[in-house]
Amino acid sequence: MRILLIEDNPAEILLTKEGLKEIGFSGNLDVLKDGEIALTYLKRLGKDIKSGKLDLKPDIILLDLNLPKVSGMELLRFIKGNPDLQQIPTLILSTSSKTSDIESSYSNQANSYLVKPMEFDKFIELLQSVISYWSKESRYMAVA
Repeated sequence: MRILLIEDNPAEILLTKEGLKEIGFSGNLDVLKDGEIALTYLKRLGKDIKSGKLDLKPDIILLDLNLPKVSGMELLRFIKGNPDLQQIPTLILSTSSKTSDIESSYSNQANSYLVKPMEFDKFIELLQSVISYWSKESRYMAVA
């Protein structure tokens, strides 16, 4: 399994890496720390997928909303508006529990909205659930 984490906060990146290690995740984690860099990467990824190069295609994207230069919401719109990327499950992983953020995310076709728990143990449980669901339970890959 390949996860693309788009997150600018070094502490949140470290937390996610440590959490994945804690649950025994053996897949690949690619990290992009800036919205503008992520947009450039996603444009190239879409072209690669279209041409049949699938080795770097993420199985899921974990996307923070508050990113520098290009917001997470703008990236979500780009992903879901691009025929070569739109089927990649894109999960918002945010500290925000604002109704407006949640509604806007789902309006822009987020596959899930996850609020980051403050406690490490709860964050581990969340990661375990996400990995289990998207790697074992979900059948989205059959469509891709």
